[in-house]
Amino acid sequence: MFGVYIICLIYFLFFAESTGRTFEGRTYHYNLVLFKEIGRFWHYRTTLGILPVMLNLVGNVVAFVPFGFFLPVMHRKCRSFLYTVFFSFEFSLIVETLQLVSKVGSFDVDDLLLNTIGGILGYLIFTGLNYIRRKHHEKKKENQL
Repeated sequence: MFGVYIICLIYFLFFAESTGRTFEGRTYHYNLVLFKEIGRFWHYRTTLGILPVMLNLVGNVVAFVPFGFFLPVMHRKCRSFLYTVFFSFEFSLIVETLQLVSKVGSFDVDDLLLNTIGGILGYLIFTGLNYIRRKHHEKKKENQL
């Protein structure tokens, strides 16, 4: 499932024309000012419409929720909150850098923040479900005694 997630993420981040990815007339686009793009999208939300604003703000968070969920499932070391935050940020940094170098999309520090928040939410979902699973397993074990 993690492999399918990564393939879908790569497709939407680098190749999906519906998300504005194009190979014609590519130039470097980047934002190094934290909250600049978030503020711009929020300021122009009535002009842009709610869909583009939600796709950018919520989409960047939602896109990394599976990463934060699958990471602790696949690697015990990543069951640490700090490891998951670090690897979510690192993976987002790699994606943003590849977008800059390939001139597809843009390098945006706001995306780094939103993607990392998505990874954190995925980790919290994993932690909550793992807690429920452990409690259910303990209860089942008690009933067998």
